[in-house]
Amino acid sequence: MALLENLVLVFIAGLLTAVATGIGALPFFFVDDFSDRWNVGLWGIASGIMVTVSVFGLVNEGLAYVSSGFPTLLVGGLLAGVVLVEISDRVLDGVDFGTDGASHHGEEPGTDGGVPIDSPGHDQDEIALEAKAFAEGDLKKLVLILGILTVHSFPEGVAVGVSFARLGLDGGVPILGFAVPLLAVFMTVAIAVHNIPEGTAIAIPMRAMGLSNWRMVGAAVFSSLPQPIGAVIAFVFVSWAESFLPFGYGFAAGAMVYLVATEFIPEAIETGAELPTHGYRELLAGFAVGVLSMLPVVYV
Repeated sequence: MALLENLVLVFIAGLLTAVATGIGALPFFFVDDFSDRWNVGLWGIASGIMVTVSVFGLVNEGLAYVSSGFPTLLVGGLLAGVVLVEISDRVLDGVDFGTDGASHHGEEPGTDGGVPIDSPGHDQDEIALEAKAFAEGDLKKLVLILGILTVHSFPEGVAVGVSFARLGLDGGVPILGFAVPLLAVFMTVAIAVHNIPEGTAIAIPMRAMGLSNWRMVGAAVFSSLPQPIGAVIAFVFVSWAESFLPFGYGFAAGAMVYLVATEFIPEAIETGAELPTHGYRELLAGFAVGVLSMLPVVYV
C-alpha cells in the first residue's frame, strides 16, 4: 500500500508539471500577442533553474553515494542521459510531419494547414502538427503526436521520478503526510517552470488558427502528458535498484543539461533574433534569475 501511495504522489508531481504547460497559454486570455522579450526571458529562467538543479542537486546527490574512487555509475548515467536526448532528436528528425513546405489544397508554401512554420526544426513541425490535429479533432494524428511527445518529454519525467528516490526518508519536507525530498520539490518546480514557455510556443500557432483559449490550454497540457508516466517509471527503477541511484541521478542530470544546451538556449536565441541584442540580454538576465531562485538547492 505504501508503494502505491508513493507512486500516486510521484504521478501527481509529474502531472503538475504537465498542467504547468497550460500556464503558457493563459496570457492569450488577455492579449492577442506575446512579447518575444518576455518569452526569451522565460526560456532563460527555465535554463538557469534546470542547470542549477541538475548540477547542484542531482549530481551532488549522486556523488554522495560514491565512497571512493572514480564515480563510474554517475558518469555513465550522465553520458546515457546525453545519448538518450540525442537519439530522441534523431528519431524525431526522421519523422515525416508533412510540413515540407509543399502546397496542399490551396495552402501557402511554408505552412501546415495555414500555420506558419518558422524553421525547419522538428520542434516547429511538432507544434504545427499538434495545432492542426486539435483544430480538426483528428484522433489518429493526436495518437501519433502523443507517441512523438513521449520520446520528447520522457527525460523531463525521468528527472522528476529520480528526484523522489529518497521519498519517505528522514530530512524530507512534510507534504500531504509524506516526507518529500527537498530535491524533488526543486526538480518539480524546475520542470514546471520549463514547461511554461513550451506551452506558449504551442499556443501561438493555435491562436493564429482561431482555436478557443481553453482548447489552447488543453493542447499545451496534452503535450506534456508523457511526463508523469516517465516520472513513475523512473521512480520505480531507482526504488527497486538502489545501487543504481548514482546512475539514475547522472542520467537525469545529463539529459537536463543537454536539453538546455541543445534545445532551450537555441529556442530562446531563435525567438529573440529580432530583438535589439538578439535576445542575449534577456536570456542572460533570465538565466541569472533562474540560478538565484534555485540557490537553496545547493544546501539540500
